[in-house]
Amino acid sequence: MKKITFAFLFSTFSLFAQNSDADCDILLKINKLLQKEHYSPKPVDDSLSAYIFDELLNDLDPSRNIFLKSQTDSLSNTYRLQLDNLILKKDCSFLDNIKKIYKKSLARNKTILEKLNEQAIDFNIKDTIRFKDKNFNFYLKANEVEKAWNKKIRFEIFNDIAGKSKNLDSLKLNFSSLSQKSKKDIIENELCKINSSLSNDKSFEDNFYNIFSSYFDPHTNYFSDDTKSSFVSTLSKEKLSLGLEVGINEKNEIIVIEIDPNGPAFKTGRIKKGDQIVAISNQKETLEVSCSSLQSIATLISSELNTNITLTLKRNSGKSFKVNIEKQVLKDDQNTVYSFIVDRDIRVGYIKIPSFYSSFDGENNQGCAQDVAKETIKLIQDDIKGLIIDLTDNGGGSMEEAVKLAGLFIDRGPISIVVDNKKELSVINDPYKGVIYKGPIIIIINGNSASASEFFADIMQDYNRAVLIGSTSLGKATMQTILPLEKKDEHHFVKLTVSKFYRITGKSHQAIGVIPDVPIPTVYQDILQKESEFPTALKNDTLNSRIRFTPYVTNELIESLAHKSRERVAKDSYFNSIINLNAKIDSVIDKSNLEIPMTLDAIFKNQTSIINLSEEINNFAKDDLNLNVSNSEYNKSLLLLYPSLSEYNKIQLDNLRSNHYLNEAISIINDYKALRRNN
Repeated sequence: MKKITFAFLFSTFSLFAQNSDADCDILLKINKLLQKEHYSPKPVDDSLSAYIFDELLNDLDPSRNIFLKSQTDSLSNTYRLQLDNLILKKDCSFLDNIKKIYKKSLARNKTILEKLNEQAIDFNIKDTIRFKDKNFNFYLKANEVEKAWNKKIRFEIFNDIAGKSKNLDSLKLNFSSLSQKSKKDIIENELCKINSSLSNDKSFEDNFYNIFSSYFDPHTNYFSDDTKSSFVSTLSKEKLSLGLEVGINEKNEIIVIEIDPNGPAFKTGRIKKGDQIVAISNQKETLEVSCSSLQSIATLISSELNTNITLTLKRNSGKSFKVNIEKQVLKDDQNTVYSFIVDRDIRVGYIKIPSFYSSFDGENNQGCAQDVAKETIKLIQDDIKGLIIDLTDNGGGSMEEAVKLAGLFIDRGPISIVVDNKKELSVINDPYKGVIYKGPIIIIINGNSASASEFFADIMQDYNRAVLIGSTSLGKATMQTILPLEKKDEHHFVKLTVSKFYRITGKSHQAIGVIPDVPIPTVYQDILQKESEFPTALKNDTLNSRIRFTPYVTNELIESLAHKSRERVAKDSYFNSIINLNAKIDSVIDKSNLEIPMTLDAIFKNQTSIINLSEEINNFAKDDLNLNVSNSEYNKSLLLLYPSLSEYNKIQLDNLRSNHYLNEAISIINDYKALRRNN
């Protein structure tokens, strides 16, 4: 017996040691790659140790209902300033130790929830709930865990019931039956999350590798083969796809909202709009939607390594059914450049660039810049007098495409300065002679415009080639590349920052964003996370640039146009309403000091205020300007050839007819034409 026990213990510790060696091996390879290739490598020291320790615990327990205070205090004393030394010594047993405590705490919570599931809950306990919008200290004591979970479940039940009807009296009348079902669903969902976390070891290590990488900067990330494939697929206008568009409804359920008639999901003949997706399987693993993260669901669906997907669906709360779908290559209309004609006083062209997608298979001409060129030519053929380029919510993509795009509208000359990881400077010049379009250009940006979008906007602003309107962009002036940890490694990758780009003036928008010539308020602009808010973001600095370039028009003309526009915007009732709406949003989001009683009345009142604000936002966005928006003559003929595109085309047209930023952009082009005539 003793021999068996000894052998068991020996084999167990050997297994942990092997895991530890493998974890450290990957971490050291990540560090070696980052030290060699990163734009601004950092030493593995106490600062890194404290960062990755804090981030790991925050990532594992964001709601502070898993770890006890005594556990985090002990872990902190042991590891917070020692992880760097342990990693360099190739001793990553700390990961197993933290994981063991984490899983032990999850198992404890599972037992408590199973116990709560069998007990009646007293909803008359006098208590309050406080909302916090940021990470707070670990506080749980061993003898308070059950009480804390009881409180959490009570709140979740109140909150769930409060959202079922706008009639509070009806909810009170049916509270007993509603609360029983709600309790069952909520506890089952919590248990599902715990079981998922207990069984998913890979995500624990992968998250740690990613946290380690993000210490170098927020855009440096560890990728498994799946996450790499998922990321790369977002940078292309054609990809392996199910042919489905999904969304989240008011119950936080994932619902099918569109089905591509040319896609594989439609061809099964079994899926309809409105179907709820309950589970997703790639034949190796299955994710229950209700207890999985949106990121893990998105990765499973979008990874091109997962060519065969089984969806478990439910229709009208009926029985669930399974549908197997084999992906096929489809054009992603939502990630593809498109254009329209707008007639209002004058005829202008509008081009939307959703992302700077590219072909990564060597076909260098198959990208967003070429598509913009095609759409611009179509618009020119329809005799436009100005061009509006919409970069709102464009998170970037291929920097090569951004360089090509700038070359379409800048005649010649330098367009940017790039500094690499050896701190060597190189000047990027316009890759093309001449311009595709000579008329006035307006560019619209917002807080989600990032990276390649900002790069292009910088160039157009410095050359006075366009007037920029909207809200300040994200503030990312760095470039990344994806590299394997080693040659021929097909499973482990790092997307790392390799260079930083500057404007030809020597200035940089890093951490401060591109500031538009005409600031126009946009909904949610105050709550969108900015680059400067990431703790490891690279700092803003300036180069001493002596590069000569010739602006297209004078600063005085740009300022005159901007001044007229700013005056209009200041008086515009729609834009002033956005300012008031943002103030309401900010007051709801900033709940750090909000404390409300744990009663149905109070929670109903709080939820009702949020629902009313949500409805106000939705109704606000539907304000119709009745702009005269139409397809170019060329695109009209394409729609006759491909009628399946008509439905999405109609949605795009309807959205633009009430676009106030487009309306203001047209006014600026009108001002430009008037000033040119008078000079």
